[in-house]
Amino acid sequence: MKGFLVFRLFLRDLKKQRKRITLTIMAIAWGTISIVLLLSFGEGLKRSLNKTQHGLGEDIVIMWGGQTSIPYQGLGKGRRIWFIDEDVELLKKRIPQIEYISGEYARWGVSLTYKKNTVSEHVTGVYPSFKDMRAHYAEIGGRFIDDSDMKNKRRVIFLGNELKKRLFGENEDAIGKTIILNNIPFTVIGVMIKKMQMGMYGGPDWDKATIPATTFKTIFGDKYLDDMVYKPKDASKAEEVKKEIQKVLGAKYKFDPKDDKALSIWDVIEGQKIFSKVLLGFHIFLGIIGGMTLLIAGVGVANIMYVAVKERTREIGIKMALGAKRFHIMSQFLLESLLIAILGGSLGIGISVIIVEIWGAIPVKADWMQWIGKPVISFEIAVITAVILGAIGILSGIFPSRKAATVNPIESLRYE
Repeated sequence: MKGFLVFRLFLRDLKKQRKRITLTIMAIAWGTISIVLLLSFGEGLKRSLNKTQHGLGEDIVIMWGGQTSIPYQGLGKGRRIWFIDEDVELLKKRIPQIEYISGEYARWGVSLTYKKNTVSEHVTGVYPSFKDMRAHYAEIGGRFIDDSDMKNKRRVIFLGNELKKRLFGENEDAIGKTIILNNIPFTVIGVMIKKMQMGMYGGPDWDKATIPATTFKTIFGDKYLDDMVYKPKDASKAEEVKKEIQKVLGAKYKFDPKDDKALSIWDVIEGQKIFSKVLLGFHIFLGIIGGMTLLIAGVGVANIMYVAVKERTREIGIKMALGAKRFHIMSQFLLESLLIAILGGSLGIGISVIIVEIWGAIPVKADWMQWIGKPVISFEIAVITAVILGAIGILSGIFPSRKAATVNPIESLRYE
């Protein structure tokens, strides 16, 4: 009943100050649109960049052989460390904290031919575990290298989606077709699904061809692996796993486990943590910009309420003379300021949802648009906006309401 009375008083003031209150509501709506859209585009960008970052792989570590920088057990510094196939099994056996591990061979400038199309590309030889670690997922109808391919040294090949287009064109199906790799026939078993990839080494995955590591070694005769990729069972213990790897390989290749130059390590896990913090900071920055816009609208609400206090001084005095408490006077003006904030906020959120839905329905073809992503109004954004609107409503009403509550009933009855 009391809320209904406040609403009636609000409508009365709206008629008296229609233009001013309408402009204030529009200002709050504009501020709400600003903060919701900024946070929505920030959320869309964050999700898109997270997706591109995971194109390299999630919670993985990439490791190359380095050069010793510390003399050890009578051996001088400057010795080159090279990995071999046996190191993969050694680390898998000796360090149970490793969930997946794969060696990787690499060769640039390999000739790939299909009919009259010939390209010179990057070919890698890997283990089956490479699929999940490095996000080498096949399009429907295809597959990645499996254990049987490795064991039997099969001449099968997995193509990056862009490489497939250059060889087969846009529309021709590549699965099951035969291509010539350095004069040796290979059967295409899979084509990589289209993915966005931020981090990379040796070029983007969509331009690579992948064959079983055993087949690669047989054809090219490489003695040493180019690198190893592994994924810890627990990403939070990645540093402990690195130390164990230093110990195991240090014992085999005779280098000091504390020599940080003996192995070159790209900790993607640590990079993901840093990147997440950067994105969080960017998101907060956008929220502050939108919040400042909304704060300006809150000043307008406060001005409206100060005017209302001034114009209703006699009314306030009569109420207090009849026994109204300070709390009742304050709550009335607080509720009115909240109503203005809620009306403006609801209008702004409604318009924002419409804009986001329209934007999301637009087909994205340009690559740069895919990297930006589409705006997303998440639950967190809704909560943040509601909290800010509530704070604006309360803060913009609390000082005018305090002024109203301190009105002297006797003096107010004389007020014209």
